[in-house]
Amino acid sequence: MDEAFDVSPGKLAALKERILRLGIDLRRVEESFTRGGGKGGQKVNKTANAVVLRYAPLELIVRCHRERKRTVNRFLALRELVDRIEMKVSPRTSERLQEHERLRRRKAERERRARIARIPPCSEEPSP
Repeated sequence: MDEAFDVSPGKLAALKERILRLGIDLRRVEESFTRGGGKGGQKVNKTANAVVLRYAPLELIVRCHRERKRTVNRFLALRELVDRIEMKVSPRTSERLQEHERLRRRKAERERRARIARIPPCSEEPSP
């Protein structure tokens, strides 16, 4: 991972720290490049900028073709691979799962508030 990526140094440092923390051996990651597809025209159809990463120990395969640049796709694929490894190895501390749980709680709280707002207030009218 010593090669240049077209991403900010902070994002790259955070990814390197996660790789070290999880003990991922990058020598076990097989990297290949394929032609992309979909929108993007001639450039996308002619260049091999889609990245496929294979991590044999956990039998994980990640394919990324979100961006036009191969270097950005390499970074995004590696980040996705690290996310998946983290979810398999330590699901309780997985950043992605924690973020998902935060969003779930936030949505539940919004729904609870909306439900309370729809309930009409109790009116105490004397019975005839």
